Amino acid sequence: MLSMVSIRAMNLASIDLNLLVALEALLAERSVSRAARRLGLSQPATSHALGRLRELLGDPLLVRAGDRMEATPRALALEGPLATALTAVRAVVAPDAPFDPARSDRAFSLETIDYAAAVLLPPLMERLGREAPRVSLEVRTRTDDIDAQLARGALDLAIGLTSPDRPGLRQQPVLSDLFVCVLRRGHPALRRPLTLDRYCAQRHLLVTPTGRPGSLVDDLLAQSGRRRHVALRVPHFLLAPPLVARSDLVWTAPGSMAQAHAALLPLTLRPPPFDLGGFTLTLRWHERAEHDPGHRWLRELVAASAPAAGRRAAGRATARPPGG
Repeated sequence: MLSMVSIRAMNLASIDLNLLVALEALLAERSVSRAARRLGLSQPATSHALGRLRELLGDPLLVRAGDRMEATPRALALEGPLATALTAVRAVVAPDAPFDPARSDRAFSLETIDYAAAVLLPPLMERLGREAPRVSLEVRTRTDDIDAQLARGALDLAIGLTSPDRPGLRQQPVLSDLFVCVLRRGHPALRRPLTLDRYCAQRHLLVTPTGRPGSLVDDLLAQSGRRRHVALRVPHFLLAPPLVARSDLVWTAPGSMAQAHAALLPLTLRPPPFDLGGFTLTLRWHERAEHDPGHRWLRELVAASAPAAGRRAAGRATARPPGG
């Protein structure tokens, strides 16, 4: 079996596929001169191609009958399979068909943390509803081995913190955000300016999606010889707003998410009393999907949804420039 496959593969590799295109024209026109015009070749070149086809297939293919040329039984038997084969080859080398979101019922998958989902999904789904009502999106969290899933095509996109460049992966920034302090309305700490000392003296809530100890805030405080009391750790960002609204906990939170929940709950935002800087979330995908029209459309839609999610939350919590 293997030897037969190898022989067939070798014979196919030795065939000039242009001969099959020439055969298609010859069988359609039943004339060397007309086939030459159809192919954009000279008549001698087309006659030469017919000669090579006769040698390759062991059949005259076209024979003269008076002033016409007629196809042999072998040539007639080849017409159907030849048309099918050339249609398939043309489909392989043809440019990708445009992706029509309005007609597509394609299903996509996206991995992200609940913070990014909460910020990006509302404007994204609003646009999907308008532009692609039959497209579906599955959002996952805590997917194991995200990069491997992207490579296998089991996952289309992932959103997370910027990661080091890795072979085969592409990434694009989609959302930059700043930190704010979130307190319930009427919190005792709001009676005076939130200094660093007062900040450290509060009971804090910390979101730890990975479950690992420590955080950016605690690392920066430790560098200045300070520490805070983390009274509650939770694994999901969406748990934090209602907990803060009904307690004296302080949550140092992504600004865009905090602003969205401050419109729904009795929450007040204040700038951190020290420079936390900001962070950027990136959209990640595998290069195998780089030129897929539907995949490219979804990437552009996610990126376009990010500004609508609101990068201005931290700026609205303070009169200082971002990052101050």
